[in-house]
Amino acid sequence: MEEAEVNKDSPVPLYYQIKEILKEKIESGVLEPNERLPSERDLENRHGISRMTARRALTELESEGYVYREQGKGSYVAEPKLRQALSKLTSFTEDMRDRGLEPGAKVISKELITVEDQLSDKLMLDDEEKVFMLRRIRLADNEPLAIETSYLRSKFCPGIEEFNFHDRSLYNTLKSEFGVNLGRAEQSVEANLASKFEADVLGVEKGSPMLTTERLTFLTDGETPIELARSTYRGDRYKMMVELRR
Repeated sequence: MEEAEVNKDSPVPLYYQIKEILKEKIESGVLEPNERLPSERDLENRHGISRMTARRALTELESEGYVYREQGKGSYVAEPKLRQALSKLTSFTEDMRDRGLEPGAKVISKELITVEDQLSDKLMLDDEEKVFMLRRIRLADNEPLAIETSYLRSKFCPGIEEFNFHDRSLYNTLKSEFGVNLGRAEQSVEANLASKFEADVLGVEKGSPMLTTERLTFLTDGETPIELARSTYRGDRYKMMVELRR
């Protein structure tokens, strides 16, 4: 493939042109995952740009999750992001298997708890009703992708705290063991930066981009909430997709 050239007469900044040239190579497969990118000096010599311009292009690609850097070695193509469609109610396990990946989990904690007023109101809890709290690191082919905390109304699934959720789906357990069927969900997504705990657990740098979701799931009547799940996904490995129709 003939390499695109930068246009120094264009109003588009040079760093952005370089970034788009490299991004196109990554998205088209010319540059494959874990392949080393041209160095700042290579880009400087090839396109006749400054070292600072080359550095900014690579930094932008890193911040968007297209590349990663290894100290003293250079920049490399990152693994492609996993996409999650927000139009369908599915579990993490189903999402990963649909992509040909092996889902997994490491349980951080699980217990029956009493929750604060805000969470109680969202779940429409009765007085003194307890919830089952399950916090897990979610894995795909043994790679940590997310931290997921589920708050489940235990009145609909008594004894669920006895199950081992290292190797089983929460939603499948609700259906197969308790006859609980899910209807719809309301989900919000926002961007934030990794805390030290999140960075340590997910194997990224503190302050790395993250996607945080909150999902309130209802039973088939569409009105009775059964679970509130809060998840933090690695921004370099995950992308949320929404289909819009007219």
